[in-house]
Amino acid sequence: IPGMAYLVRRLLENTSNQAWFNMGAAVRETALIEDGKRPQMAEASLQREDGVRVRDANVLGSRGGAEGGASERAFRNTAPAQFFHPAVRAAMRDALGRVRNGFGRRYPLLIGEEEILDRRLAEVAYPEAPSEIIGRVAQGRRDDAEAAVAIAGAAFPAWRDLPPTERGMVLRRAAAIMEERRFDLAAIMVFESAKPWHEADGDVIEAIDYLRYYSAQGERLAERVRLAPDVLGERNEYVYQGRGVTAVISPWNFPLAIPCGMTVGALAAGNCAILKPAAQSPIIAHALISILREAGVPPAVVQYLPGPGSEVGQALAESRGVDNIAFTGSSEVGLRLIETAARSHSSAPGETNGSGTVDHNAAARKEMVGRRPNVKRVIAEMGGKNAVIIDDDADLDQAIHGVIVSAFGYAGQKCSACSRLIIAGSAYEPAAERLKNAVASLVVGPPDDPATIVPPVIGADALERIRRYIESGRQSARLLVQADIGALASSGGYYVAPIVFTDVPLDAPIACEEIFGPVLSVFRARDFEEALGIALYSDFALTGGVFSRNPRHIQQARQAFRVGNLYINRKTTGAIPGRQPFGGLHMSGVGEKAGGPDYVRQFMDARTISENTTRRGFAPEEGD
Repeated sequence: IPGMAYLVRRLLENTSNQAWFNMGAAVRETALIEDGKRPQMAEASLQREDGVRVRDANVLGSRGGAEGGASERAFRNTAPAQFFHPAVRAAMRDALGRVRNGFGRRYPLLIGEEEILDRRLAEVAYPEAPSEIIGRVAQGRRDDAEAAVAIAGAAFPAWRDLPPTERGMVLRRAAAIMEERRFDLAAIMVFESAKPWHEADGDVIEAIDYLRYYSAQGERLAERVRLAPDVLGERNEYVYQGRGVTAVISPWNFPLAIPCGMTVGALAAGNCAILKPAAQSPIIAHALISILREAGVPPAVVQYLPGPGSEVGQALAESRGVDNIAFTGSSEVGLRLIETAARSHSSAPGETNGSGTVDHNAAARKEMVGRRPNVKRVIAEMGGKNAVIIDDDADLDQAIHGVIVSAFGYAGQKCSACSRLIIAGSAYEPAAERLKNAVASLVVGPPDDPATIVPPVIGADALERIRRYIESGRQSARLLVQADIGALASSGGYYVAPIVFTDVPLDAPIACEEIFGPVLSVFRARDFEEALGIALYSDFALTGGVFSRNPRHIQQARQAFRVGNLYINRKTTGAIPGRQPFGGLHMSGVGEKAGGPDYVRQFMDARTISENTTRRGFAPEEGD
């Protein structure tokens, strides 16, 4: 019957719990939360249809469970910029102009109170026009890393012992500063990392969310928990404390959000942090550290140390003064950091230095800074080879849109990007045809153009690597579509035309290896069960997606599609702090999920304190 498919779709949408007329209760609940009158029902566990109980986590409350704890507050994500408003577009264009006018500036190391410029300067180029130099950044050396670690180690006890509410106030002040400058920060990333407008703005608001979310988590975790309070004659407490110095080694693809999250997670837990940004994106990292210091983080507590990974990153990983390493990047580098950290533990009676000989001055240095050695803790997010399944009953309009955004947004340069698409049963031909047309219509262009979806990739090395994978795909699979990018291909910018391959062997390099570019492999599955098997045919387990209207298949995916972040009937990118905590399983990483309730805790150690409270044979009354 003509129009029946549209009618069914509208019925499904209008009966969804996300329909506009079902949002009234949520709005009323939000108003009550803002008035401090959260409904009792919101505090209780909720039960899904499959019988699993879920707890409302919208309020960051006391660990002890009492109402009105010091850290209890409703967390609200920062809203994205509405670029369809002329005033907002004008503000972004003004920011782009200001940043462009500052091209060529020099950026120093920030080590303690010093700003160090007398080092080799590395040029940072605009990926759309590599002859344009955005800035020149001082490159740290091994001795700079050693100095930064020593300064951070000396500052650690005072920062650890600062009341957590004061640390939280400083971080929330940084969030306010960042929010005021959101367009200038976004504009830096447009030029430095070739991020389109909406991607750059998303990076900024994610960083703001981390500042607010982690500051509240740090306060919550600092509250002492009373254990077994009904036992007379003793008092037992459980308390967390910061571990020491954290080396933050960050990537270029989320050049503000990820280093901000890792740095602020460490700071909120009472650690000092040394940020070594990616070589491709040190300028936005300089802005981050400058904002944190402006907000009140002491210079010795947060430091900025750009430089070659083989020298500065290695020095930080090997340092006996580093207690935590927070890393996001490739599996190769992440696994090497884990190995280095395991080998660089302290030894007695002295410490071994980098050459393996015993350092007899170690005890004196420990006494000087009042610290003892730690076994290094490594938090590593190491990428993925993410699959999306389109079921044979999926809404193809919704599915193809979700795949296009997930696979080709920011030229596929996201660890969460969809790089494998599995289409089940009878959906294959119509889905492939829609995908072909959608890819052909993608807007490829300069990142400072607000219409751009697919910008140039980050640099010449990335361009050559992606081209090698495309050539491999041409040899092993069948080309479905490659977008026509016209003159951009020979413009000098690092442009790659979005491309899709079908009939891809499961063991082909484009099917198994992380490409980090706008390359999508498509697989045909007989049914949903086979599609799940193909999706799980990977060493990685970061994100995954399912588009289906079959409740049984959705439940099957919940149970069997075991990845760190599973997305159902939506894109696989764009995790939001507090709503979709982000992190993978298996070879996709180790550590707690970014933007989740456990993230700050991994930068801390727990202590148990037990006191015999009997006095002259009498147990004190409760409250003594």
